[in-house]
Amino acid sequence: MSLAADMRASQAIDLLKQLIETPSFSREEEKTAAVLKNFLAAHGIPSHQKGNNVWARSKTFEGAKPTLLLNSHHDTVKPNPAYTRNPFQASIEDGKLFGLGSNDAGGPLVSLIAAFLHFYDQVLPFNLVLAATAEEEISGTGGIELIWPDLPTVDFAIVGEPTLTDIAIAEKGLLVLDCTAVGKAGHAAREEGVNAIYEALRDIEWFRSYTFPKVSDTLGRVKMSVTVIHAGQAHNQVPPECQFTVDVRVTDAYTLDEVLAVIRAHVRCQVVPRSLRLQPSGISPAHPLAKAGAALGKKLYGSPTTSDQALIPVPSIKMGPGDSARSHSADEFIYLDEIREGIASYVALIENLARA
Repeated sequence: MSLAADMRASQAIDLLKQLIETPSFSREEEKTAAVLKNFLAAHGIPSHQKGNNVWARSKTFEGAKPTLLLNSHHDTVKPNPAYTRNPFQASIEDGKLFGLGSNDAGGPLVSLIAAFLHFYDQVLPFNLVLAATAEEEISGTGGIELIWPDLPTVDFAIVGEPTLTDIAIAEKGLLVLDCTAVGKAGHAAREEGVNAIYEALRDIEWFRSYTFPKVSDTLGRVKMSVTVIHAGQAHNQVPPECQFTVDVRVTDAYTLDEVLAVIRAHVRCQVVPRSLRLQPSGISPAHPLAKAGAALGKKLYGSPTTSDQALIPVPSIKMGPGDSARSHSADEFIYLDEIREGIASYVALIENLARA
């Protein structure tokens, strides 16, 4: 690693320590937003803020060129109850940096910031915009969606999440459905009433067994899981209503509206989606972003988990240091070498993209 690259990595690690030691639960990220603004200002970079989102443009920004967005989030979930360490203490042991948000998504965020600094005053065939956003962990409306109209027109994006620096060229969307099967109350000892649980069972079996015909090359099939059921008030009363929740992971072979239409055509219960915002996404392996990553030997794959990629309405990839399996876990950590590799991978990817 060159002296300049080593300095960038050292700065990124120091920044990550600050972020870990500054609580930033979703909708409470104002203090980490200040940390990020101060960091950029210390490097002579003007930034903008709206809500708890912070963004900046490269020094060589030209309106006529396409724009690449570098995006990751600085909010965290609340600490896993199984933590044995202080989640807000950044500590290094055996080459690991421990602390809440170190892996998801502090490591990817500071690595993207380091890459942005690397290219800040360089002339590229595209502009760079860095956005450190809020509310990703709750898919809130105060994050990337809030600032999207204020950003320069974005043509493509890199979303920083822990992927072992492999590249997700597709991501499943999320459809959460609140379903209600309706019956008629009656006494359990007599032949009266319509049992809403039995009514719900027919639809629950359909959710369990139905297979959507179209299969995504990268994400496979749409997956539906019944995850919560509520019914009944007393042992001797036929329940008049049964409510259940369905988690639907939608591939890029369908839109959320298409999947919802199929579901409503097949079940008898009332179906109310909580949101139609978290759309699936996917780009072709022939897209310049995917080709730039493949040229680095990175694995291209489809991700089953959602991120801000679902809210970014332009071609995007998801990539970053760290391991998704560590996200939201107790005693969360990221390897220091993963941060160094993350910075190097982002820089190499952008250089490949510039040569395309």
